[in-house]
Amino acid sequence: MTVVRRAVPALVAALLLLGSAGPAGAAGYRYWSFWESTGGHWTYATQGPSSARPDDGTVQGFRFAVSEDSADASRPRGTADFDTVCAGTPAKSGTKRVALVLDFGTSADAPSGETPPGRRTACARVPSDATSADALAAVAKPLRYDTNALLCAIAGYPEKGCGEQVSATGATTGAATGAAKGKSEPDDSGPSLGLPIGAGAVALLAAAAAWQARRRRDASD
Repeated sequence: MTVVRRAVPALVAALLLLGSAGPAGAAGYRYWSFWESTGGHWTYATQGPSSARPDDGTVQGFRFAVSEDSADASRPRGTADFDTVCAGTPAKSGTKRVALVLDFGTSADAPSGETPPGRRTACARVPSDATSADALAAVAKPLRYDTNALLCAIAGYPEKGCGEQVSATGATTGAATGAAKGKSEPDDSGPSLGLPIGAGAVALLAAAAAWQARRRRDASD
């Protein structure tokens, strides 16, 4: 028991150290996030655009920005009303209409050497079983995806890059693993070694404590 008690402070210290560790100066990831509007309020989409199948009358948005994760992701700016966006697109049998807000972000979020286009809206009329990705493709080509189905560019913006990590100084340092993917809820936080390393530290300390305890018991027998 003495050995175990001595191991506890070391374990706690290791966990605190690992919990505070992180990429120095990391500001987040530069990517397109996907949103849904209900009652004029934007909420982060729970599905990727190639999984979501919006109903007729839905308002959805895409925002390009540097964000740490979904909790602090930048919402599309301004409001969008379906009746206004789709005023010139009448209903048609076998189809549905989806109002889209495309916010290309600010100059501060833009990749080096690129200028973001102005925010715009569009009304996509697509087949009734179409996905949000289909609606986006109908009004905002060219789109660009990476091999993991991460949405990289809308209407050709940005010209290059895809979910890269950005430091606090604005330098790109890696690639994200989430964002507007054609899957379920994306992982916008990017890769992290803290959890597996922390679990490994716990296992090693516990094993060492158990081994020393057995040695003490064997010596006393």
